[in-house]
Amino acid sequence: MAEITLEQFEADARSFLEANAPRKDSEKKFVWGEGPDKVAVFEEKDRETELADVARACEWRRTKFDAGFGWITGPAQYGGAGLTNAHERAYLRLEAQYDIPSQSPFTIGLGMVAPTILAHASDAAKDLYLTKMYRADLVGCQLFSEPGAGSDLASLQTKAERDGDEWVLTGQKVWTTGAQFSDIGEVIARTDVDQPKHKGLTGFIVDMHAPGVEVRPLRQMTGGASFNEVFFNEVRIRDDHRLGDVNNGWNVALTTLMNERAAIGAGGGGGGGINMYTRVIEMVRHFGLDTDPLIRNELANLLIHQKVAGYNNQRAMDKIKAGQLPGPEMSIAKLAGTLNSLRLCDFVSKVLGPKLIADNGEWGTYAWSALVLGTPGGRIAGGSDEVMRNIVGERVLGLPKDLGIDSKSPFKDLKVGTQKD
Repeated sequence: MAEITLEQFEADARSFLEANAPRKDSEKKFVWGEGPDKVAVFEEKDRETELADVARACEWRRTKFDAGFGWITGPAQYGGAGLTNAHERAYLRLEAQYDIPSQSPFTIGLGMVAPTILAHASDAAKDLYLTKMYRADLVGCQLFSEPGAGSDLASLQTKAERDGDEWVLTGQKVWTTGAQFSDIGEVIARTDVDQPKHKGLTGFIVDMHAPGVEVRPLRQMTGGASFNEVFFNEVRIRDDHRLGDVNNGWNVALTTLMNERAAIGAGGGGGGGINMYTRVIEMVRHFGLDTDPLIRNELANLLIHQKVAGYNNQRAMDKIKAGQLPGPEMSIAKLAGTLNSLRLCDFVSKVLGPKLIADNGEWGTYAWSALVLGTPGGRIAGGSDEVMRNIVGERVLGLPKDLGIDSKSPFKDLKVGTQKD
């Protein structure tokens, strides 16, 4: 697709979509009481349904990759089209008009892991994985957090020990999204306990089907199991699957984390495909509260905060797409996203009252409880709110660093995780 004008590209993309996917009914508007009554942060499905949805997502991704639309801005040597961000935006704008399978199984693999592989992996690993990931022959996950190292990621204790041309990985990760259907994972491990905690880390690509890898589901208070804990028992990784230099894993992790925070900050989700705020507005109308001045004022504030966050997200993403390193904008985006979700839950709780906690069969009431129960997790995922505020305070406001962070002592001397005893 080299040397193609935007106009010709859009014409080709429209022809491809017309031939391979049905158009959405653009005239259909949200009507209170009709359609799926689902409002949740995370889709919660049984295993059989989930695997079927992943299979449909992969099939669509392969179809558009083979047609040249699977990695529009990617390098040609890895199957990309080598076009501009403007071409990508044009395609996504067109694709949104068609009814295609949800692409959520690739949010982490393509939004966070693949860009890290492109930036830090060996040529052998890039050749092996990038084309397969963007074609959905492989699905990726991220393996960072641990029971004793969540927001303070640099305190992680999963270790990787060198053994010739291989590394032996041992430890536990937690809150891993999509591990149950992923083929590979990006893992950060401790490779030198004599270095300060930020400097003794190394990134790797691990085969999720390798001997010694065990994935267990984590049950949430919503009743679902969208996350997993993953155990590594002497899992062997080839050295050419290392990401970046030995003991430079912190910089590798930052590449991934900033993209993760951008994804979380972008918000959305829930509502059975309906814009969440459209549903809220119709809920207010349904219960006859659209003339209440206090409710109208709170609803206006919700929409204003969401709009401002959207502008900040766009500025941050434009910076990334321009090839610049992501900065504290991602932390602001993530923090704003979770705060907006909390504001939304508070507003819904005020409008619904007891209807939120008692399932009496009324459409559009109890369903919101899934969102209310799932939202607190957003304050932790991708870095806690407290860590995000520290980053903004230090890097934007110029405030002094947190005195509790020891970035000089050898990791083996720190009282963290299981080393506290």
